[in-house]
Order: sequence, then structure tokens, then C-alpha cells
Amino acid sequence: MPNQLPELLENNRRWAEKMESARAGFFTGLLAQQAPRYLWIGCADSRVPANELVDLAPGELFVHRNVANVVVHSDLNCLSVIQYAIDVLKIHHVIVVGHSQCGGVAAALEDRSVGLADNWIRHVQDVRNRHADWLATVPEGDRVNALCELNVVEQALNVCQTTVVQEAWQRGQEVVVHAWVYRLHNGLLKDLTMTVSRLDDAATAYGHALALVHSRYGAPAG
Repeated sequence: MPNQLPELLENNRRWAEKMESARAGFFTGLLAQQAPRYLWIGCADSRVPANELVDLAPGELFVHRNVANVVVHSDLNCLSVIQYAIDVLKIHHVIVVGHSQCGGVAAALEDRSVGLADNWIRHVQDVRNRHADWLATVPEGDRVNALCELNVVEQALNVCQTTVVQEAWQRGQEVVVHAWVYRLHNGLLKDLTMTVSRLDDAATAYGHALALVHSRYGAPAG
């Protein structure tokens, strides 16, 4: 089969030349080590390029992405990334990042089948069901984004509850878990104020973050 993607290879060549021109020895330095301080757990959506959003170069951000930025306790892929980031790379911050108008979240909200991914999106439906009474009070046009934010908060809580993070906290290692959302309409990241540096603070931070999501969408928190 003939190569049908020459433009991508040419783009790569120009990018490599630009990076090396801007920082001589850049790629040689990457060979020596990677020393990121951050683990980004985000959505696989092509509109949410992790490094670019926070203006970090290769080697400065460790990244795991999947549909709807889900953290599941049985997902050995995600858990292995978290373990490697914390135990080997010694990252300081785990940032779970969702985004507005997430297709996976919309499918979960609407019970819309997208194929094999339905099995994965079921985890987001669990979040929807947990907050169903409140979501019903949110204006219909805002429900997808409201669930996007709820999902980020829930997944950040899941990170806090992993054995990897709990063991790091128990041995006194500095690991801080965050929940952020990326707004597609303006390109800005928003901190959902769930910031946890020890397990004892997780429940309080979770409750505070949920209350702020409720207030942001104009529905009662009750």
C-alpha cells in the first residue's frame, strides 16, 4: 500500500528542525531522561492536546488519555500509568482533565450507543445515575457540560482512592490530585477546586467541588 500520509512525515521533519533550532541539543537531552512533574489524565478527544494547552515541551508532561477521561479501579492500563508516574518518575501532581461538549459524556447522558465504547462509557453513566436527580434540574442545554464537570470530579476522587496514590501518601510522598475542565469555546482551563494532597481531605474536597458545580449551573445543591 502506498504511503498516503506524506504530509504528516513532512510536518514532523519541520517540527523537529524547529525544536532543535530553538533549543540546541533538545532531542539529545530527551534521550538522557524524562523528568515531568505532572501526570495528565485526559480525554482522547483530538481537540484537547495536553502539552499544547499548558505550553509544555516534550518530557515535561506525562500523559494518559482515554474516552471521557475515566479512571477505573480495574483498568490496569491507567493504573500502570499512575504507578509509573508516581513510583518511578516521582511526579508531584495528578491532574484529571475533562472538557466541555465531550462526546463520550454526551453519549452517556443520552443513552446513545456508539458501539464497543458503550462498555467503557458505562462508567460515565454510573456518574450520571449517581447525580440523576440534580441533573434533571439543570437546563437541558447545559446538562452535557454539567455532567462533564461532575465526571471530572468523580474521576479525581477515583484517583485518590487508588492503592498507588494512597500508598504514596502513607509514605509521605508529595502527590496532589486535581480536577480541571477545558472549555472548548475559549481554550481556557478551569480548576474545579478539587485539590487533594492526603486521603483525609478527599471527602471534603469532593463535596466542595460538587457544590461549586451545582452553583455554576444554577440548580440547587440539595
